[in-house]
This record gives sequence, C-alpha cells and structure tokens, in this order.
Amino acid sequence: MLRVSQIKLPPGHGAEDILHKTAKALRIPPERILDWRIARRSVDARKKPEIFFVYAVDVTVEAQEQVFGRCRNANVQIVKEKPYAFVQTGTEIPAHRPVIIGTGPAGLFCGYLLAKHGYRPLLLERGRCVEERLRDVEKFWAGGVLDPASNVQFGEGGAGTFSDGKLNTLVKDPCGRNREVLRIFVEAGAPEEILYDAKPHIGTDILCTVIANLRRQIIGWGGEVRFQSQVTELVIEDGRIQGVVVNGSDRIDSGIVVCSVGHSARDTFEMLYRKAVPMEAKAFAVGLRIEHPRDMIDRLQYGQSDNRFLPPAAYKVTAETSSGRGVYSFCMCPGGYVVNASSEEGRLAVNGMSYSGRDAANSNSAMIVTVTPDDYGGSSPLSGIAFQRRLEENAYRIGGGAVPVETYGDFRRAVLTGRQARLCGGESDQASGGVGPADAAAPAAALAIACGYPDFQPMIKGAYRMAPVHEILPEELNEALVEGIDRIGQTVCGFADSGAYLSGVESRTSSPVRIPRDESGQSRIRGLYPCGEGAGYAGGITSAAMDGMAAAEKIAARYRPWTTDTE
Repeated sequence: MLRVSQIKLPPGHGAEDILHKTAKALRIPPERILDWRIARRSVDARKKPEIFFVYAVDVTVEAQEQVFGRCRNANVQIVKEKPYAFVQTGTEIPAHRPVIIGTGPAGLFCGYLLAKHGYRPLLLERGRCVEERLRDVEKFWAGGVLDPASNVQFGEGGAGTFSDGKLNTLVKDPCGRNREVLRIFVEAGAPEEILYDAKPHIGTDILCTVIANLRRQIIGWGGEVRFQSQVTELVIEDGRIQGVVVNGSDRIDSGIVVCSVGHSARDTFEMLYRKAVPMEAKAFAVGLRIEHPRDMIDRLQYGQSDNRFLPPAAYKVTAETSSGRGVYSFCMCPGGYVVNASSEEGRLAVNGMSYSGRDAANSNSAMIVTVTPDDYGGSSPLSGIAFQRRLEENAYRIGGGAVPVETYGDFRRAVLTGRQARLCGGESDQASGGVGPADAAAPAAALAIACGYPDFQPMIKGAYRMAPVHEILPEELNEALVEGIDRIGQTVCGFADSGAYLSGVESRTSSPVRIPRDESGQSRIRGLYPCGEGAGYAGGITSAAMDGMAAAEKIAARYRPWTTDTE
C-alpha cells in the first residue's frame, strides 16, 4: 500500500478532488487507483485567511513498486499496517471469572477484550445504564435534585460521556491500541471520520449510543454488566484479592479484580486506603472554565468570516507566569457548554461538553494550573481529594448551589486589587501607585460590544448565577490565572477581554491519587489490577481505554479463559 501525504485542498472540496490530487502526486491517471482511503486529515490555518485541509491518503494500485519508483515524490511512502493483536499465552486456570469495577472507558474496553476472548467478565457499575443516566443528568440540569449515584461523573460510560468526546491522545502506542480503540468505537456506531481526523471527537449525543452498543456486545460474548452495584469492600487474604463486596452485603468471589473506578470515586479511594491498598498522592490541576463566542474563536483561528466548510475552531494555549507556574487550556470544547458536573451534595464542580455538531453559540475550555502535594499539603494519599472538596464547597457556597459565573473583567479586578492591598499592607492602590480597580480591567460588557456580540451570554447546562468566582481558588492560583490569561491575550486577540465568562470550579481534571502497579499490571495486593484515569494512569477517553486494554492483555498473559466448568 502506498501512502501519499501533504495532499492540500481548500475548504469546500469533494472526494473527487482528493482522488485526482492523489493520482497527480503518484503521476498516474485516477483510473489506475484500485482503492483508496483517507489515513489522516487536519486543518492548516498557519497562513490564515488562506486555509487548507491536509490529507494523507492510503492507495492500492497495480504494479505498486513500479509506481513508487517512477513518481519520485518525497511525500509518497510504502507502508505496511500492523494490526492490533490480543495475545493469549496464559495457562493458569482461574477459579472465578474476572471482576471489573467501573464501566468508564478503561473498564468497558478491558471488559470488551476479555469478553471477546472468552473470559466472560463481570462488570460492576455503581451508577445506572447510560440510557437512564442520561435522563437523570438532564433532570438534574433542569433543576432536579443531584443523584450521587447517577450524574456527570458516575454511571455507564464514566465522566467522559458528558464531555466533548475528544479521542486524541499523546500516549506512545507501539502496539496499535489507539487505532483499535477508534475502530471499536466506529464498529459500535461512531462516525468513520474519527479513524482519520487529527483531532477526533464523537460528542455526547453519539457517545451515549456507542456506549450502549459496547455493553450489548460484551453481554453477547458472555460477559455480564450489573448496574447500581457499588463495590464497598475488597476481600483480601494474605496479601491477595479474594473477591469484592457489593452494596455492603453481597460477596462476589474472584482472584482477578480490575480497579477502573474513575477519578471521582472518592469513597472508593477511602475504602482502598482503609484496606491498606498502596496509594500515593499525585499532581493534578485545578482552575476555571472560560467562555467566548464561538464565532469569535473561529475568526481568530481561521482569519475569515466564511467558515461554512470548516469545523468549529479549537485552540490550545499555554503561558508561564513570573513565578514559574504553567497556566494552560484543557478539554477545549468548540461550540459547547459548561456543565454542572457535581457528584457530591454540597459541592460543585464544572466540566465542558459538546454535542457532535459542536454548534452551540459559545466555545469554552478549562484554564488550569498544576498543583502538587506541596501546594495542597497533608501527608495522606487522600490529601488531594480533601483539597478538591474544599474548592468545590467554595463554589457551591458562592453560587448558592448554582454554577457561579463572573466576567473576566470583574475577576481580574478583584484579584489584582486584593494582591495590591496585600503588597501594600492594606494601603489603597492609588496611594501606592499600583493598579487600581479602574485600571485593572475594561468594563464587563466590553467583549460583547467590541466584538459585535450584544447577546453573548453563558452557555451552561444547569442553573447558574453571577457570583464572586474569585473567592473559589487560593489567591496564589487566582493570580497565576490572571497573569497567564493576560499573557495569552497579548498574542490571542480578545482572549483576555473583560467580557469573557469564568465559571468554576474545574477540579476533576485528573485523579489526585495513583495506585502503584508492577510490570504484571498488579498492585502489591496480588490479583488487583489498577488501571485507567482513576488509578492515575490515563488522562482522557482514549488513553483510559488503551490502559484498560493493557490490563486485559496482562490478565490474558497469565490466565486461560474462564468457563462455568472451572467454577
């Protein structure tokens, strides 16, 4: 197979244009191409407003070596795909079927592979199936009461279900797991474009259907999925897992337990700590969501107003503060919503979400700062959880249970005024010659007026109210965010405008703990396989799914498939 790269075409082109330009690169007529498919597609906006789609195309032709030799094109290569292979070499006979805790991406993909290859896993999910979970979440956003067991964090599909459904990852992948994750998603109903888009995404609306189809396939292969089944205890004897207790009463025996609980399973982490499962605190990031009009971000990224043939624009921005802290965007949602992502009563967290069309009026991202155990203090592995909870309690308090929102102008003014007061020992800004409230930011409505968006309003799933968002985070983190956003605004026109909306708190970027594992994939508690984002080994849908696959591979390297005859 030949791969032709750097096929550039303007927006509005069609499939025939791709075919003809590919043939031209090979110096053959299009009729000689027997088959072709897109291997990769990206948008090149470096010379805006001149925008191009850039393709890599895989081509099958007769006399391949001859065509390759004659075209003399540095952008043409001979490629051989290495498909993903699930290798079963285990010989140990399991006494019971594997148990998987959690049905987020890690748990689902671990269960998918084990079920496909005869291990008949049992998946335990504390929340509800994705169909019921969707109704619970929408009811909560419409003003209903939070269900701690079925919300944006908990339920089939995990936290990523109510996100943008981004599937790109920076994880190195010599085994082909990334491609296999995408292929399985497409097989379950995701659009084929995710196989070749440089920044693939599914969207919450389609992702819900895909997750349900994955569950049906697992069951069809002999696996089982139980909902409203929270693992409340591990049964450990002589340093080895013997089973789990569900809902405080029902014991399920198994010597193979996959711990894929997700980053928000705080009560489960507390249980693991009580059971002396080795754990350690780790760095994570916290911050706030920032919203701008989608059309504004599109114009900034593409440099043109006619973007009919272009996807809603994404961005990735970063800055370093004078103190050395990094401030960066995370989980950017083009044409999306800020969502109330709370999972505990009296505490409030937000996330970003897009539907497949990415056609909401605003675009948002989290602007976050990394925090380490040195920042949040405490000697316990669970200290990071305590820190998250304090921030979420602040957010709940100042918003009165609704998502608190503040314009960047008001946020910046309050932060700089407070900083100046501290530096001057309580003196006024004017007396000290510092930055005063009148100089700290332009009027709050500046973005809407200057950029031509008089109707610019927050796009939030769930109730929200204007509130002092600057009271959520510690002063040091607030100051880092202001300095970082201002620095970004110096190169990204309008990004730091005073009318942008901030909401908070973004506290669930990743797990605050790590559960160590060895080369066999096991904890020091033998038979316990920590994996995915909650265990501290992933950072998104795809990387978590890949880690779940790796856990399944480790199990298959030791054990034979399980049958009812062995129990």
